[in-house]
Amino acid sequence: VWKVIPEVTLPIIKKLNSLNIKYRVQPSGSLQYAPWDFDNETELKTHVAANVLSFAKQKLGELEIVAAAASGTGDLSAHTTSWSVYHTARKELSKAGAIVAERVANLKDEDFSRSEDYTTRRPKQLVGTPLLPTTTIGSFPQTREIRRLRTQLKKGTLSLADYEAAIDQQISFCIGIQGGLGLDILVHGEPERTDMVEYFAQQMDGMLFSQQGWVQSFGSRCVRPPIFWTDIHSPTAMTTREYEVAQALTSKPVKGMLTGPITILNWSFPRVDISRKEQAFQIGLGIRDEVSRLEESGCTVIQVDEPALREGMPMRPGSKEEYLTWAVNAFCLSTAGAKASTQIHTHMCYCEFDDCMEAIDRMDTDVISIENSRSDNATLEAFKRIGYKKGFGPGLYDIHSPVVPLVENQYNKLKIFLECLDIEQTVVNPDCGLKTRSWPETIAALRNMVTATHKIREELGVPKFVKSSGF
Repeated sequence: VWKVIPEVTLPIIKKLNSLNIKYRVQPSGSLQYAPWDFDNETELKTHVAANVLSFAKQKLGELEIVAAAASGTGDLSAHTTSWSVYHTARKELSKAGAIVAERVANLKDEDFSRSEDYTTRRPKQLVGTPLLPTTTIGSFPQTREIRRLRTQLKKGTLSLADYEAAIDQQISFCIGIQGGLGLDILVHGEPERTDMVEYFAQQMDGMLFSQQGWVQSFGSRCVRPPIFWTDIHSPTAMTTREYEVAQALTSKPVKGMLTGPITILNWSFPRVDISRKEQAFQIGLGIRDEVSRLEESGCTVIQVDEPALREGMPMRPGSKEEYLTWAVNAFCLSTAGAKASTQIHTHMCYCEFDDCMEAIDRMDTDVISIENSRSDNATLEAFKRIGYKKGFGPGLYDIHSPVVPLVENQYNKLKIFLECLDIEQTVVNPDCGLKTRSWPETIAALRNMVTATHKIREELGVPKFVKSSGF
């Protein structure tokens, strides 16, 4: 979404011209995933970043400018001025740029590692929760009522206090449903969130949002990715209010729900004047701060989702390991400050894992849940091949289907899981979030999941509470 950078483009033009060959000027990739027209953005036009933003329609105009510069009939002086104005204003307006840069520059090796290794810390986590703990990935149905509340808040016809009160009712309903079904590790359901990236980006300093900058995500689903315009940080709590509401309603552990730095990076439009690695570390520090805030609120199990880790991997084989190294480090930066007694989960989906298994192991999560139900257990087998011994939650059923899986089906699936996994490491969950499902489907499927789990526990003689399980 950025304009041509003369310092990058002009040396390429000079090199091509020196070869004395004919060449064409075209975009470096498809414009399919670029927002359409910056002229539609009435709010962004007043921001300092407007000087250097360029959507698909504007990029077509830039082709002519670059072609003119290449032929010697024009230049990029206007672009140089625009970038100069932007950089000057960005430094003046950035709320915490110097602080963020200093935090990143002063990172040490120990900032990327948990205080205790997995074997030592695991028995301290969620003591009293049974083996084969049942849980969900995080989101519950986003109903028409929830969307209506969000629209009313945006239009100003509903006050923030009334909106939060209504959201708290949704959280209460969600906790009540989970308690009634007998789930072991609960979630608040995320009724306040539109999108797992947008929600956090809106609460972090350093990101902008378009009004009409929709791009295709998958199928017919479209999103408006955040635009990083300056250094990123998290000045205030982002999730603790909803967590505290949920946890006050139950004695069972409630997961704090966060989105990881690599997913926020890969599902946004990052800056082009600093590296993706540095931006990932900035976000990682913001998520790290939120992990600490959740712990201060009493949270003992926190999920940091990274569904987009794999999709950001470069196509060139020689660049893959470099990417995976800093990407995993960014994730570890976000979670390594957690107490040994805090159980860190992550969820990954939308990808094949075979070429990044070792990197996933280096993430050092206490539990990873994956989208496995549609892979015929291929993903599960991949983790088995590397001897993965940490907590593992292969998706027990496919949430993308409206079909409610029978108890027998989930029972058989769980039996297969236990042929590959130790019972001590196995977590029982659906394969993804439930926001796209209806409540009747959700309740029926989860009821069957819990029933199947209880049946397995009874057969294996697993007591209801096992204090040494590490859960």
